[in-house]
Amino acid sequence: MALGGGTFISQNKKLPGSYINFASAQNASSSIGERGIAAMAIEMDWGKDGEIIEVTSQNFAKDSLKIFGYDYSHEKLKGLRDLFKNVKKAYFYRLNTGNKATTDIATAKNSGTRGNDIRIVVAKNIDDDAKYDVITYLGTKEVDKQTVKEVSELLDNDYVTFSMETLEVTAGKSLEGGTNGDVSGEAHQNFLDKLESYQVNAIGCTVKDEPTSNLYVQYAKRLRDEQGIKFQVVVFNNAANYEGVVNIKNTAVEDESALVYWVTGVIAGCEINKSNTNKTYDGEYTINADYTQAQLEASIDNGEFVLHKVGDEIRVLVDINSLVDTTIEKGEEFKSNQTIRVLDQIASDVASVFNSKYLGKIANNEAGRTSLWSDIIALFKDYQTLQAIENFEDADISVEIGNDKKSVTINTNVQVINAMEKLYMTVVVE
Repeated sequence: MALGGGTFISQNKKLPGSYINFASAQNASSSIGERGIAAMAIEMDWGKDGEIIEVTSQNFAKDSLKIFGYDYSHEKLKGLRDLFKNVKKAYFYRLNTGNKATTDIATAKNSGTRGNDIRIVVAKNIDDDAKYDVITYLGTKEVDKQTVKEVSELLDNDYVTFSMETLEVTAGKSLEGGTNGDVSGEAHQNFLDKLESYQVNAIGCTVKDEPTSNLYVQYAKRLRDEQGIKFQVVVFNNAANYEGVVNIKNTAVEDESALVYWVTGVIAGCEINKSNTNKTYDGEYTINADYTQAQLEASIDNGEFVLHKVGDEIRVLVDINSLVDTTIEKGEEFKSNQTIRVLDQIASDVASVFNSKYLGKIANNEAGRTSLWSDIIALFKDYQTLQAIENFEDADISVEIGNDKKSVTINTNVQVINAMEKLYMTVVVE
């Protein structure tokens, strides 16, 4: 007699037999998102136009010539070196678009004045008189060399597109006519529009004019409050009065708003269980940091991120954002960037767990909600292990069905830990 068998979805089989499902044990999954990702829109002498460029710290050190047109140690990359002291990855957008340098045998891959430093040399190959060496120089550095017999064998490289019709010996032809172009009024908005689909921890804005700076402030408010996308914007001299914006007070001698690079890096790269309070400035700019005690106290009241002198060093006074006016919903603790980092991390991590594992996949029943509850508890326990929060218990989180059958509601409370900043000691002399 044939018996039923196989797997089952519901207990509705008619034939007698064994129906067995095999499934992997579902371990609670906790995954704290990685920090250390920044974004900036900058003016460049060389670089791709109209697109986001992803650069890791390794790429920056190794391929800066190809990406930005200058060696890693060049003076023009000083700000980027400050940024990369504390970030793992950054997204860049070139604000200016000009003309490409060109000659009758090649055209620069990118627009900008750096293309004018490209030179093409064509020489007979010393080992085979029937072949030619086609060498591309950027400044005095050889960046590409190809040995070919025919023009058809010549390949475009990272710096030029070749257009020569015949191979003719030349001691060197320099490209000309490359221009940087001006920054249009729409360039910053184009950058922010393109950036919406990227995950970042901090966005730096070096502009000094208030309307453009406010564009970044409003962008942060819209994405944080309306879309739940969590990051902070770093601006210069803009009293935004908002926890998602860090307002820099100090100027740099070389370029007034250049400290934005370093601060964007430390805001993006600081872990959720750390603080930037008292962090030493290790960048390359000369920072104006001479303030009186009264001025430093006023900067805290004004929500200004300020660096001050401590002996021969320059250090961060307090790791705060621009929030000044507190409410019942947002108390004094919301002024602390460490608190905001923890809250932002919780929001991002819970959303990531839900979107990747539960959205459209897991039934909204008691078992499904219990699974989600377990995953969130695992996350919070990791936060507590890292000393980002304290006094957490499983009962602090509840996951309930929402207003409709497709919704879930999560309720929780959290005690964020901040680094020590003040010491009060009383000494009794007997």
